[in-house]
Amino acid sequence: MTDRYAAFHALHHGDRPLLLPNAWDHASAAAFTARGHPAVGTTSLGVAAAAGLPDAAGVLRAENLRLARLLRPLPVLLTVDVEGGCSDDPAAVADLVAELADLGVVGVNIEDGHPDGGLASPELTAAKVAAVRAAVPGLFVNARTDAWWLAVPDPLPEALRRARAYRDAGADGIFAPGVPDAATVAAVVDAVDVPVNVLHRPGGPTLAELRNLGVARVSTGSLLYRAALGAALAALDEAASAAGAGAADPPSYAEVQRLSGLSGRDPGAAPGGVRGR
Repeated sequence: MTDRYAAFHALHHGDRPLLLPNAWDHASAAAFTARGHPAVGTTSLGVAAAAGLPDAAGVLRAENLRLARLLRPLPVLLTVDVEGGCSDDPAAVADLVAELADLGVVGVNIEDGHPDGGLASPELTAAKVAAVRAAVPGLFVNARTDAWWLAVPDPLPEALRRARAYRDAGADGIFAPGVPDAATVAAVVDAVDVPVNVLHRPGGPTLAELRNLGVARVSTGSLLYRAALGAALAALDEAASAAGAGAADPPSYAEVQRLSGLSGRDPGAAPGGVRGR
């Protein structure tokens, strides 16, 4: 397991940012693995919505454990979005992460957004980070601040204060979703000496541009789940349309079946044995 932790850490120190696709079930994680991605994260929105549960409400403990158990055989490094750890008790958060680590998980996101829609105190989130760090040394702790996500007035100083507190508590990385522009991304990178993670924004900076800003990791968040729903609705609308304009061909039935048997295969091998990119 130590080698897997080290491998995941190393992905944050390459010559380009780690592009982390976020999965919500076995099929999506297997598909991303088959495309050659060495690591996959989970999206709390996708996991919650697929289970008929609300996101950001601290109710995904059982779902996260179930999904980690399901994804364990895949030949990929898995990091899990545990929101705020499903508890305001740092010891309980550490217990959850230790259970995930026992299932092969190599990283977690811990956020300071609170189920009431506000921000948890930085001291509480830092205590959670420290508890996880003590319980599972080596696991990558990505501490997320929602200062922009939750529209805090003048968010940059607050985000930097929180980022430094989480770093000092032992966070291996800082995740700042919602950062609005390149100058602000650079300010976050300059303020902390651990890898910085941002959210991919369609039409926003490219991976090359983010690399030049010093970003270490770029997550897709809920985008792929929402895109999948959008594609499903588009296909449904096309089926109902007299025009029958047609849409891009989805994966075939056989390809999806093969993804279900991906466990133990080369993570770069796409369905049918074709090398995926």
